[in-house]
Parts: sequence; C-alpha cells; structure tokens
Amino acid sequence: HVQLVESGGGLVQAGGSLRLSCAASGRTFSSYGMGWFRQAPGKEREFVAAISWSGGTTYYADSVKGRFTISRDNAKNTLYPQMNSLKPEDTAVYYCAARPGILVVTTINEYDHWGQGTQVTVSS
Repeated sequence: HVQLVESGGGLVQAGGSLRLSCAASGRTFSSYGMGWFRQAPGKEREFVAAISWSGGTTYYADSVKGRFTISRDNAKNTLYPQMNSLKPEDTAVYYCAARPGILVVTTINEYDHWGQGTQVTVSS
C-alpha cells in the first residue's frame, strides 16, 4: 500500500512555471507506475502525464506536451511534474496517482492510489 501527498500548488501568472511534488510513503514506491491527473471546475478528471517505475518511459497528454516534464526520484519516494509556460486553461486541482506494475498507463480507472490534490491557478 502507498499513500500520496501532493504539494507545490499555488497562483502563478500565465507564462510562468511551477514544480509540484508528490511524496509517497512505503518502501515499494519504485515498483509503482505513477501518473498526474487534473480536474478543472465543472470538468471531468483528465490525464496529464505518466511515468514508468524506473523513470525510463514517460507519456504526456497533447495539451501539455512540450511544456510539462514528469520525473521521479525513487531514492526520495517523490514524483515531480515541472510545469512551464503555464496557461489559464491549466488551472485545476492536480492529483498524483500510483499503480503497481511496469506499464505506463493513462487511464484513470487503472490507478489504485490517489493523493488529495493540490490547486494550481494560472492568471491571465
């Protein structure tokens, strides 16, 4: 079992950057594939980025490709998305999620563990 806690959200102007963190408890973090999702007001939760257990494979939603970078530090049990060139449409609550296994997965229902979310607001 793994517990996830996100941090690093806040208010930023359009064009700015933020780096979120997701701290995981437990000693099996390195055996989990990880993902980031977001949910804007009135919208469904959507996939943002995912990374394999080793960090060697990543996948991004088209809306963030080239602007966001997902990475992980298994020694620190931490997942990071670096978000650059932020746009007002990136405003949402951002969630990290974990699932055991080696595959990179973009489907919400495939993830077993979720954090509580952190708010990111991008002003125009």
